[in-house]
Amino acid sequence: MAQGVEMTGRPATAAPFAIELKGISKAFGPVQANKDINIAVPKGTIHGIIGENGAGKSTLMSILYGFYRADAGEIFIGGRLTPIPDSQSAIRAGIGMVFQHFKLVQNFTVLENVVLGAEEGALLNTSLAKARAELQRLSRDYELDVNPDALIEDLSVGHQQRVEILKALYRQADILILDEPTGVLTPDEADHLFRILKGLRDQGKTVILITHKLREIMEATDNVSVMRRGTMVGTVKTAETSPEALAELMVGRKVLLEVEKKPATPGAVVLDVQNLRVVDEHKVERLKGVSLQIRAGEILGIAGVAGNGQSELLAALGGITKATGAVTLKGEALPLTGKGANGRARREAGIGHIPEDRQALGLIMDFAAWENMAFGYHHRPQYGAGAVLMDNAAVRAETDKQMAAYDVRPPIASLAAKSFSGGNQQKIVVAREIESGPDLLLIGQPTRGVDIGAIEFIHKQIVALRDAGKAILLVSVELDEIMSLSDRILVMFDGQVMGERDPEITNERELGLLMAGMTG
Repeated sequence: MAQGVEMTGRPATAAPFAIELKGISKAFGPVQANKDINIAVPKGTIHGIIGENGAGKSTLMSILYGFYRADAGEIFIGGRLTPIPDSQSAIRAGIGMVFQHFKLVQNFTVLENVVLGAEEGALLNTSLAKARAELQRLSRDYELDVNPDALIEDLSVGHQQRVEILKALYRQADILILDEPTGVLTPDEADHLFRILKGLRDQGKTVILITHKLREIMEATDNVSVMRRGTMVGTVKTAETSPEALAELMVGRKVLLEVEKKPATPGAVVLDVQNLRVVDEHKVERLKGVSLQIRAGEILGIAGVAGNGQSELLAALGGITKATGAVTLKGEALPLTGKGANGRARREAGIGHIPEDRQALGLIMDFAAWENMAFGYHHRPQYGAGAVLMDNAAVRAETDKQMAAYDVRPPIASLAAKSFSGGNQQKIVVAREIESGPDLLLIGQPTRGVDIGAIEFIHKQIVALRDAGKAILLVSVELDEIMSLSDRILVMFDGQVMGERDPEITNERELGLLMAGMTG
């Protein structure tokens, strides 16, 4: 146990409890997701729940929201025993939940999404008129400024998240659960979200924040409960703990919160990009003549607010998106047609790719972990059993090996990818791409949704790949990750490179100005 952290069964406070969970247990076959969990959350507080991927955080909250039924235990809301067999029961009990992956109809308006499922009577116009007035009040009271007539598909991710919060508040939620809410947000959007949550707390709402980011816990919460391998380690007041102590409680050992790496010794140019341009389907130029080089044995970090061309850069270099310009890998020109065969050609040329969106581009969610571990590399000799057939046993054996090395939980290769938590899905993709031994690794958001122990491990693997003489292109919205891992930093704004900086002598303020398009 971390030194200097007093563990208690529940926070030392006289405030009435909004939620009490007593003796909650839940198993999925042989996997014990929750084991005899006890937690008490005071009313009108922001309560953090942290733990490694697979610790049971999301399962516990899914029980509270009625998605799962506990095998044992009781739920008390406002001091009253409250059975919650389904999500409608949770809503009636005043509980709302904002999921990691939003539950919105993309071609509906904000107003229509808020009303959906909560209509009153047969006349939809009456419900919409009432909802419009209520939305205006909620937006004003909680700084949730969203146009009720905007289509969801036209909103930024941050504004879509506000719609999810509005949906819960419209249904009169007094308790709001947020599952990894900043995983898809820019730093500015995350800061705005925390202001919203503090405003909700100050008006008497109770917020449960599930996150793996210690900075967010320290900044936003009043109390924090720590889970490890399905059990509750304990609860502490946030003001009385530290990131280092919480990290140790989460993983059961001391964790390095800083990246340890020696100075880079760059070699020959591996990737050369000249005047790369991408025009999207709406004829909007997303990349405007980007040029860069990456040498063997170095990490080039790309900093920038999401939506400024970083995703298009990765997609073009990965062979997914059509582009113009010139790209060479070890002196050989790469096609920029964006056709499907380009992906295989790039892997065979020595390019690995950890995509920004693991579910859309990194995994097939209904397929097993062992099948996903082979995708893109199933033509390799070690997986072959003749000219046509794949050696499934060899793939399974390699998957077992990598699941153990990367601590994928549960370590069951036959489970479908959708059965793993987001962080464990990410570990599968990271393991597949890093262990392929590429000459160039393209990385988009490598630790999105990943716990502190796994972040440390993934960072070490990236640095080890660099030290083995590989070239790495790193895109991340986590500025501290860019500054810690990169040997050089390029800042992008509006599809262009605004400048290059040395991470040893720059700072967040200088990078922030470049990210905002200010070069003076």
